Amino acid sequence: MSAPITPDLVTIPRKQSPDSKPDLIGLRRDALKTAFANIGTPEKQLNMRVNQIWGWMYQKGATSFDDMTNLSKDFRASLAENFQITRPEIVTRQISTDGTRKYLLRIAGGHEVEAVYIPEKNRGTLCISSQIGCTLTCPFCHTGTQKLVRNLTAGEIVSQILIARDDLEEWDKPAGDKRLISNIVLMGMGEPLYNFDNVRDAMLIAMDNEGISLSRRRITLSTSGVVPEIIRTGAEIGCMLAISFHATTDDIRDKLVPINRKHKIAELLQACRDYPRLSNSERITFEYVMLKGINDSNADARRLVKLISGIPAKINLIPFNPWPGSPYARSDWERIEAFADIVNDAGYASPIRTPRGEDIMAACGQLKSATERQRKSAKKIAQETGT
Repeated sequence: MSAPITPDLVTIPRKQSPDSKPDLIGLRRDALKTAFANIGTPEKQLNMRVNQIWGWMYQKGATSFDDMTNLSKDFRASLAENFQITRPEIVTRQISTDGTRKYLLRIAGGHEVEAVYIPEKNRGTLCISSQIGCTLTCPFCHTGTQKLVRNLTAGEIVSQILIARDDLEEWDKPAGDKRLISNIVLMGMGEPLYNFDNVRDAMLIAMDNEGISLSRRRITLSTSGVVPEIIRTGAEIGCMLAISFHATTDDIRDKLVPINRKHKIAELLQACRDYPRLSNSERITFEYVMLKGINDSNADARRLVKLISGIPAKINLIPFNPWPGSPYARSDWERIEAFADIVNDAGYASPIRTPRGEDIMAACGQLKSATERQRKSAKKIAQETGT
């Protein structure tokens, strides 16, 4: 009998802290133009310089101004004197037995966030974070047990894409080559719509045709239901929308997704019906985690299809991914399939999401910074030992 396969864990040596010069990663084009004007770049050169540096950062993945060989030495020296282009520090990179990669990233202030790359047959999906921690305290979600520290900047959000492309060696590939990162989902740590401006600016960089160049239809933003920002998302970002739904009555959703106490199901679904560009080709995804004995009955399935009636939608059924101390259990497989059958029979696609990266705590709802895990573990040990 062969030895069991264990996930690959790579610890990356810590880098020196960056200096305090402004970072160009994450700045919008107009902000770059202003920054270059402020260091004396001639007016007639500003647009050209913005386009050149934009391409180096987001098409070629440059990590140093020295790499930008079509710029004069004097201009490169001026850039290096006044600005920086940085990446978060990769603390660890874990590779699951199913090929999923999880990155623990250290950002400014020593805080940590996680991003996850999920390879599939016809696409590669990168799940990125928008906040350090979360305010929503959804009790089935591991991230929800970590208090919010702060919002990520646009640069810190888009840098998660750059880090993954670095690791997958996906820069400067010949035209026509299959992209390893073909899809982005804002389903990592945090509630994206509580950090709207930074998320918007990062996604506009990701969608820029002269930058990372991902179609807006290949970017999905998942929200627990920040209703006032949902229409704004469609208008200012234009990406696909996913709703962390998880319950079919206000009573249960109040407990599972506490923001429901502020924005009830009816209000949330009306915002979904009003979402721009909604059609059979641009459907809203309703995410529904399957919790044993909580939200997985046939009655729940029938209520779900009645609630979303008239909304072009698909329902992603997510088998609950356990984590240490979780108060919930995964629904039995037969129960999940019975639920899916009812939804399918009503005319809605209801794929059952295959858990990925469970062996490295990279599956949906499992993300949490290692520092926070260690802090919790230390606290628990102290309580148990009385120290």
